[in-house]
Amino acid sequence: MAEQERIGLSVVVPAFNEAYVIADFHRRLTSVLDASGIAGEILYVNDGSRDDTLEILKSIRNVDPRVAIIDLSRNFGKEVAMTAGLDHSRGDAVVVIDADLQDPPELIPRMIEKWREGFDVVYARRTLRRGEPWFKRQTAHFFYQLMERIVSVAIPRDTGDYRLISRRAVTALGQLHETHRFMKGLFSWIGFPQTCVEYERDPRAAGKTKWNYWKLWNLALEGITSFTVSPLKISTYFGLLVALGAFLYGAYTIVKTIVFGADLPGYPSLMVVILFMGGVQLIAIGVIGEYLGRVFNETKNRPLYFVTEFHPPRRD
Repeated sequence: MAEQERIGLSVVVPAFNEAYVIADFHRRLTSVLDASGIAGEILYVNDGSRDDTLEILKSIRNVDPRVAIIDLSRNFGKEVAMTAGLDHSRGDAVVVIDADLQDPPELIPRMIEKWREGFDVVYARRTLRRGEPWFKRQTAHFFYQLMERIVSVAIPRDTGDYRLISRRAVTALGQLHETHRFMKGLFSWIGFPQTCVEYERDPRAAGKTKWNYWKLWNLALEGITSFTVSPLKISTYFGLLVALGAFLYGAYTIVKTIVFGADLPGYPSLMVVILFMGGVQLIAIGVIGEYLGRVFNETKNRPLYFVTEFHPPRRD
């Protein structure tokens, strides 16, 4: 992108069915930018919304010349929507933030201060997660603990996608073209100086969350399989352990038969062993299948997304 087109700050906002909250979000965001004197652009990525989100965004753009709209051809998912926003951003720094107002726009000036101190990535760490059930908080905590132990890249705990990224970090992310994108991991994988600002997360302002437990489970699998082969190693070691146990049990059975003679009873224990071994094999095949499926998707080398319409900021 031409150097003369570069601007101060780009704010990337993925949006999927956010008609109930997008106008309130824009008011809060612009009030922060105006009060801080921050010049830049606001890029809304409409990720295949099925409600009035796109129409509301167009009406907002008619009033605010800083607004750009990237309308994706269908729902590609939040990770890809963020990527589309980063690809179209022009700022020397880029903020990625959700539209549901759980992440406060008022944190942006603090992020900019850290960026000006020399940090390329400034991520927002949650000290409190209001409005989330206990089970979701605990599973999220467990996930970050697990990632710390099995992934070589340090992924900060209790952080989402809300962060500021410098232009050189955005350029580095643009070189990562994998189809299966776990953005929290990619933000950490690129390296560069990183720091955090802490905040208390608010409940969703309106509408419904798009993340049910099934989607969160799949996102966790995405993160694990994208950044480590530990599950493959664990299945190998576990298979060796089970094979060793089977060998020892077989040796015990042979010795027992030689010393005490044949013992016909034992059908239940035999079935338990067979079913256990079958279960272990199916689990191992499933783990291999997860990685093989991702290799299959990557080899197709499809574009990450298609854009139906792109409305750049107006030059008034």
